[in-house]
Amino acid sequence: MHGCGHDGHGTTLLAVAKYFAQTRNFAGKAVLIFQPGEEGWSGAKVMMDDGLFERFPVQEIYAYHTASALRPGELALNYGAMQAAADAFTLTITGKGGHGSRPENCNDPIVAAAYIITALQTLVSRNVSPLDSAVVSCGSIHSGDPLAQSVIPNSCQIVGTTRTFKPETRDLIEKRLKEVAESTAAAFGCTAVLDYDRKYPPLINSEEQAKAIADVGAELVGEENVKRNYPRATGGEDFAFMAGAVPGAYIRVGQGGAPAHNGYFDFNDEIIPLAASLLVKTLEKRFKDLAG
Repeated sequence: MHGCGHDGHGTTLLAVAKYFAQTRNFAGKAVLIFQPGEEGWSGAKVMMDDGLFERFPVQEIYAYHTASALRPGELALNYGAMQAAADAFTLTITGKGGHGSRPENCNDPIVAAAYIITALQTLVSRNVSPLDSAVVSCGSIHSGDPLAQSVIPNSCQIVGTTRTFKPETRDLIEKRLKEVAESTAAAFGCTAVLDYDRKYPPLINSEEQAKAIADVGAELVGEENVKRNYPRATGGEDFAFMAGAVPGAYIRVGQGGAPAHNGYFDFNDEIIPLAASLLVKTLEKRFKDLAG
């Protein structure tokens, strides 16, 4: 199951909208963004391409996400990279098919693909600095027909994902993935074509905005319950598009329970008052700070 609480996130923002509509206790304009297509469809980018910030200019932006790893009443963020860039790749290896009883007449793309997958493990271990971090994972390999056990196919496809935090590391991984795949395939008389799709940029918190929402969080739950140096995660995050265009901050609100993206996950409705208060008070604080 691909659930991770977006119904709860939307409900929280409705609570924020209701509060601001009833109180009007701020000197400025608040833009509340109900974004579609977060999971894999780059809804934030679609909204931005549609002129979101031209139609509704904002000076800074905030978001939260529920966190099962944290207890209710705990908050967590850092003042830099929160989530990784999430990219997808497809490698198509083409050889020369034939009958499995006469492999000498073939250039087997499955064998080439097996060596490519093994070689790709060196991209992180031997190309990326030990002081940096990256992930290269092959999630699917497909070739041939399970019912054609004697046939060496003409092609093989590998699908996977990469995760990085720095632009230069992102460039390096894409470059080396192509080079390793092409050269390894060539060693087996095959060719490899890379389709590399840069899906989500890294999510980077702006220090001023991250400190502002963390300070408000400390007022609500106590400093001891605010983790200000929370480890970054290699998951992708759609909010990265918006935080890359406008200074902003992304914070995690603890909910306990089962982790997201599995059949036991259930959004904890009891955290909505805290999450809504966190956003409301942060915006009220920032309105005063910017006005002063």
